[in-house]
Amino acid sequence: MAVKLANRVMALTPSTTLAITAKAKELKEQGVDVIGLGAGEPDYNTPQHILDAAARSMNEGHTKYTPSAGLPALKKAIIEKFERDQGLSYKPNEIIVGNGAKHVLYTLFQVLLNDGDEVIIPTPYWVSYPEQVKLAGGVPIYVDGLESQNFKITPEQLESVISERTKAIIINSPSNPTGVIYTAEELQELGKVCLERNILIVSDEIYEKLIYSDHKHVSIAQLSQELKEQTIVINGVSKSHSMTGWRIGYAAGNREIIEAMTNLASHSTSNPTTTAQYASIAAYNGPQEPVEEMRQAFEHRLEVIYDQLVSIPGFTCVKPQGAFYLYPNVKAAAEITGYHDVDAFVEALLVEAKVAVIPGSGFGTPDNIRLSYATSLALLEKAVARMKDFVVAKRQA
Repeated sequence: MAVKLANRVMALTPSTTLAITAKAKELKEQGVDVIGLGAGEPDYNTPQHILDAAARSMNEGHTKYTPSAGLPALKKAIIEKFERDQGLSYKPNEIIVGNGAKHVLYTLFQVLLNDGDEVIIPTPYWVSYPEQVKLAGGVPIYVDGLESQNFKITPEQLESVISERTKAIIINSPSNPTGVIYTAEELQELGKVCLERNILIVSDEIYEKLIYSDHKHVSIAQLSQELKEQTIVINGVSKSHSMTGWRIGYAAGNREIIEAMTNLASHSTSNPTTTAQYASIAAYNGPQEPVEEMRQAFEHRLEVIYDQLVSIPGFTCVKPQGAFYLYPNVKAAAEITGYHDVDAFVEALLVEAKVAVIPGSGFGTPDNIRLSYATSLALLEKAVARMKDFVVAKRQA
């Protein structure tokens, strides 16, 4: 039977990350020794006290529906987390819990955008931002976060792309894929433009707990009451507590927007998974030492592997300040090894060097690649050595 799919899904761009991951998995199943550096999740198990809380909730019979916007006890834990970490005060009706931060973002754009509304997205961007905007009938407007500016945009750049159709801007700090962080001063200047032009700020802070050296995470919502009212903060337990598969994320902000998101969620997912919500309460209310242990491990890996990575001929890299990704520019490496573009270079790394990385074309910057250091240091060093050997051999051939 011939089926005509909806136009909204025909316009979607397939996930580059998932495509590379699938190809690497296929090779592994064939017995090929592939090292995958595409993972967007910590390589640690969820901390034991969280696992125990989940099991306890099931044994106590907490296996039924919950309110669509999340358990009151989880909202309370989230509110206390905001007060503790950012000094921000929210009410329960200003919080919605969803099935992961990705689902929360999707729901937000569905209730926010009308056909033709524009959302400003700095590049490089997380692969799902533009697709979610398009699914809601919106139009992604890209602004180049130049490598010379540490992948961050300026107020002048922001001002230059604002139109009468501009509805929102997405700020992701720390960033996926670059790991860079906006300072309080930089956020203040961007926020000033947003306030003057009445643009909603969508602040994706999912990597806030993974910060290195002396850098600090700052939420744009904590800079002033006016910016708090102009901002929807997106966060979750996936990265901070190694709970990617539990699928719990949340949004905090304007009551009317949160209410609309709740109404939509009630007709789509009913509620976030009950057991995962009880696990998330334990994540925020329980000991935080596992979070810090994981952060320290990632920082150590970064310090060890960064110098090795930039020693590869043709690789340059802005050093990350957070998250767990490296985002080197490899255009020169592709050229000296005879490949016409970085996508072809990435394919060769997978097939010949047996290293799976994500091409930057999926993030809006085709000269880069993304490598996750959320894997063991031994594997990271082995992967970088393979890439270096590959480039050196190809260059000499």
